Formats: sequence, structure tokens, C-alpha cells
Amino acid sequence: GIKEILKVFLLSPNNILSLNYDVDGGRDLDIFDINEEAGLNLAEGDIVLDEKQPRNSIIGEEHRWPKTIPYYMEDDLEINAKGVILKAFEQYRLKTCIDFKPWSGEANYISVFKGDGCFSSVGNRHVGKQRLSIGTNCDRIATIEHEFLHALGFWHEQSRADRDDYVEIMWDRITEGKGHNFNTYDDTTSSSLGVPYDYSSMMHYSKTAFRNGTEPTIVTKIPAFSDIIGQRMEFSDSDLLKLNRLYNCSSTFLDSCDFERENICGMIQGQGDQADWDRVTTATGGPDTDYSHMGKCNGSGYFMHFSTSRANTGDKALLESRLLYPKRGYQCLQFFYYNSAGSSDTLKVYVREYDKANPNGSLAFTSCAITGFPQELWQLHHVSLDAKMKFRVVFEGTKVEAGPPSGGLSLDDINVSETACPEFIWRVKNFSHVMENTPISTPIFSPLFTSKEGYTFQMKLYPSGEEGYQGQLSAYAHLVAREGDTGQIWPCPWKQITMMLMDQHPHIQKRMSNQRSITTDPNMKAAGSDEFFWDDPRKVGDEVTDTDGSKYFRGPGSGTAAYLTHLRAKSRDFIKGGDAIFLLTMEDVSHLTVSQPLPSTTSQPISTTPSEVCYNVQCQNGGVCVVDEGKPACRCDVGDDWWYYGDRCQHRGSNSDKTTLALASSLSVLGVMLVVTVVSVICVKKKYKKRMNNNNNVVILNSHAS
Repeated sequence: GIKEILKVFLLSPNNILSLNYDVDGGRDLDIFDINEEAGLNLAEGDIVLDEKQPRNSIIGEEHRWPKTIPYYMEDDLEINAKGVILKAFEQYRLKTCIDFKPWSGEANYISVFKGDGCFSSVGNRHVGKQRLSIGTNCDRIATIEHEFLHALGFWHEQSRADRDDYVEIMWDRITEGKGHNFNTYDDTTSSSLGVPYDYSSMMHYSKTAFRNGTEPTIVTKIPAFSDIIGQRMEFSDSDLLKLNRLYNCSSTFLDSCDFERENICGMIQGQGDQADWDRVTTATGGPDTDYSHMGKCNGSGYFMHFSTSRANTGDKALLESRLLYPKRGYQCLQFFYYNSAGSSDTLKVYVREYDKANPNGSLAFTSCAITGFPQELWQLHHVSLDAKMKFRVVFEGTKVEAGPPSGGLSLDDINVSETACPEFIWRVKNFSHVMENTPISTPIFSPLFTSKEGYTFQMKLYPSGEEGYQGQLSAYAHLVAREGDTGQIWPCPWKQITMMLMDQHPHIQKRMSNQRSITTDPNMKAAGSDEFFWDDPRKVGDEVTDTDGSKYFRGPGSGTAAYLTHLRAKSRDFIKGGDAIFLLTMEDVSHLTVSQPLPSTTSQPISTTPSEVCYNVQCQNGGVCVVDEGKPACRCDVGDDWWYYGDRCQHRGSNSDKTTLALASSLSVLGVMLVVTVVSVICVKKKYKKRMNNNNNVVILNSHAS
């Protein structure tokens, strides 16, 4: 639907649409902030419980899902959220053995809908349709991965039995009635799966969770981790280790190699070539270091180098990967490349596939041929592959003509994954310097990128943040058009633009990249205007002069003022060799506007899960809604000498109240007993008097008879 623009920054007084639309409304809200604002009272902030599931239980084997999980995306989900959900599924596929498939009639499945917040049940509840909510502002990839980790059987990291060894909970700083969110599990009924406490887990609360003021509610016992807890970028290594242990995952990943081991990851020198690739730590003429460690680690820092200076004109050197076994029919090859050879020397990439007809392999060119003048840096490259049977990736270096007396072609940090390749790369050199020296509210712009559908776009980045967001990176995407552009449909319909700051860890499975996605809704209008937000930039944008003197039109921007903090941007390998790398894509998501087909053998899903039964039930004072015999019921919070009660936990009781009530009850009982005693004495007295009179009458009658 059409969203109200909550935060506007005018870039030009001439055009009302020269603005930024902040998809977060100008606020950086965590999962628990979103749910609190929605008035949800859930266990641990985002967990839906049922009557059979005590809060401190461990998920047993019966509550695991199959490794391929059926899902259904309900129609009320935002289109951007649907696209990000699919991206989250890709991360699960890339880094674990968990896969997802559209629901086709299975007895149990996960139905994703747009509720009032972000929440899930824990584990497979065997209720048929198990709902998981991705509401407004929940459409971040890490938030979605977080909620699906709950569904897969995981509780929050700070709920572990050994929690107090690593963090201190500041109970007096917690909002009243929210203390139950900091309960821990008994280690006899829950398990950390043998994995050490993880400050960087995406399942950990932030230091400000459920606070009643400005002071943190969680203090890490190692101060350096204070600003690490609560990250919402990607799975941590320990998150993945626990998930893979719980589901007994074996590796399905294709290949990753940083050449640190002497076996060079099973790669081989190709047959029939005239030269070899050598494993080295430095090369005459460049590079001086590898890319994995940038020469910082003694005894490591290897890469592969083909010395063209020692080769003859026309010599080739072939480096082939180990045998790889694909499952999906498409792959992405990613590698870093350093050219210190001649401008005509070439690197080509091939795929060698094997089948019964070609037992020795059939070589096919991938259309990737890299030439050009030497540059004194490691360059990132992507090559899309479509291998359907077992194969090898083949790197062919060729000395084309006489060149410099030293130098050659070098490779490092090779990854082959069964994912789609990003379309565009924006490398920002000397990024640390840029962050520290760019004035606040001063943007820099990426080059122009054109998608497969012919739409051109651009990323805008505020290295020092916008006004009011110091210490943040702010990021926005803009549509762009030039005079004479044809073939596009306006307003631009349902294109999802993703802006990823790449964690440059050598192994793609260990990366914790930061990304945000926005989608062009053709029905969206700008606040205070009848113009469509994503209309032709020549109509709703501003004319811009490029660095080469050419002119184009830039439309309004959509993104977030709180893309990533400087503190996190300086962590991990977001900045390497001084540079940052942004990976950008524009994908058509119009197919997500259509309802997901229902299985032909199954009727419309019927909700039986707590998330729907409790949807409109608000338990007060920290109470939690559960399902009791199919009906919602509030389970109220209880302390050492106090408790809440009532159908909505609206009443409070305490030991002092109980003592007063008991005394009043005792006095009442004593009063009743006194009344009963007096009445009993009077009745007995009357009965005795009457009996004596009757006896006297009998004596008189007998006397007369005699």
C-alpha cells in the first residue's frame, strides 16, 4: 500500500520530490521496540507460547522441522517483505542444510503474514498452519532470519543457563512487568549444544532491551562486547554452528579457498599448459600481500600467481578447482584478482563439465575475459555459472604479448556458491578517511547502474550520516533517467533494489554483510504532492551534471538514515585495505504481487496457532497470551511476594493483601460461630422445657386411670 513519508530532507527548493523517504520513519527500531510499540505482550518480546510449551523447555526432536520446510506467504505481506524473505531463505541455503519450498499440502508448514510486529513460535508445534509475523519495519533480512531461527527451535542467547557468567542483568533498569523477558533456562532442560556463549549472536538482546530509562539493562562482563550484543546484520559463526548441530547438517557448500593450506583446496594445475600458477606470499611487480589477511599474519597470507614475466608470448597457465557437484543448476563464482602484467595479458574463466559422453570433461567458456591496464589493487569479480552436472572451474592465464620485466596475474579468496551473483559493485576507496572527513548531511553517489529491464539507478551514501544521525551511515537508492531513454514503464513497477555493504571475509559462509532492500511501489505518492514517487525522474527529479559533464535526471531517494553505525562499519572486514565494497542489485519482484498458489489437494489454510488466536488479546502487566483448549488465556506474571490475576492480568495481589484478607476471614468465621452457638443454646433450652411439660401431663393421666 501507499506509505506515509515520515521523514523528508529537501535537497533542492525547485522540486517537491527532491527528497529522501526513510522507510524506517527516521528511527532505528529493534524487534522488541517494534513489538512494544504494537502493544504486544509476548514471551521474551517476540515468542508466541502455547499451553503445552513451558517457557523454560528445550525443543526436542519431535519439534524439529524437516530440513526442507514448507512455507506460505500470505497476501497481506508487503511486497518488499516478500522479497527480503526470499533473500533470507537464500542465506539459509548458503550457510546451512536448511531449505525452504512453497507449501504443497504438507501437514505442517510456516505461514508468514503481516501482523502487528515481528514474532514466531519456537520449534515445529505440529499445529498444521504455524504463523510467523513479519509486520511493518520487520522487513530486514536479519530480523527475518531471527524469527525463522525461533521457528527452527532456538530461544534467545541471553536465556542460556550460563548467562550470568557473561552478562549482568540490571533488574532495576527494566520496565515494570518486563522482567520475565530476562528469565534463563535450567541447564538440565535446555542445551547450548556445546557452543560457547556468543555475544555476537543475532539471537542476543541489545544492551537497551526493555529499559525504563537511558541506562543499559544488559552489561557485558567483557566491556568490549557492550556494543556488539544485539547485532542484526547476519548469522554469527556460533548461530550457524548451533543450527547445523541441531539439524545434523553435513556440508552442501561447493567451494571456498584462500590458499592458506598447501593443498590449495584440492585445486590442480591444468594439463597441456606451458606454465604454472605458484602459491606465494608476495610477487615481484605486485602484489606485495595477499587479500585474505593483507600481509598482517606471520606464516600466512598466500595467493596464487602466474608470473607472465617468466613466460613466453602465447604461454598459458591453467588452474582448475576440485570436482564440484551442483544441485540447483546455477552458481556464482566470486574471486579477487590482481593484475601486474601487461595490458594485453588475459585471464579467462571456463567450466569443465563431466558426463558419460565426456568422461574427461567438456570445456565451455563462461564469457568472462579480463584484460586491461594493471592496477595496484585487488579487484572483486563475479561470474555467473550454469553447470548442471559435476564440474570444475578453470582459470586460464595467457601471456598475449611482451610486457613488463616483472609482474603477472594473481588470484585469491575464491568462492563458488549456489546463489545468484550480485549485479553491480561500488568500491569506495579510503573509506575510513571518507567517514571521518565528510561533513554531516553531505552525500556521495555511486556510479550509474542499469538493470536487465533497462532501469538505471544510483546509490546515495551519507558517510557521516544525516543531521541527527551522527555516527551512522545513511543510505538511499534513486532512479535515474537520461534524455532519450525509452522502453521503461512509469511509475517504475515493483523493482527491488538491494544495497549490501560486503563483509570481506575470505569465506562467503562466514560473512556478516549488512544489507537493506527497498521496492518501487508504482502506487506510492509523495507527501504533499499528487506526483507518483517512483515516476520518471525526468518528471519528478532534478537535473544533475555528472563528473564527465554529461547530464541526467535523479529521482527522489528511498532508504534509511540508520543503515549501519560507524562502530559496526569499522568491525569485521567491512573495510579492508582501507576500502569498502557495496554490492547492488535491482530485481523484478512483480511476481510477488500475485497470491501464492494453494495446493490443489488442500483447502484454504485454517489458523490454529497461538499467534492468531491471541492476535487481538492484550494481557496486561507483563502477562503472556497462550492457547488453552483452543481459546486465548492470559498467564500472569508472578514475583516472590506479589502476583497478577484476572482474565487480563489486570489485578495485583501481594502477601500483605493476603494477610489482611486472612484476618478478615477469620474474624468473620468467629462471628458466625458465636451466632450459631447462641442460637443452638436457645433452641436446646426451649426443647428441654417442652419435654418436661409433656412428661408431667403423662403422669396426671395415668393417675386418673387408676
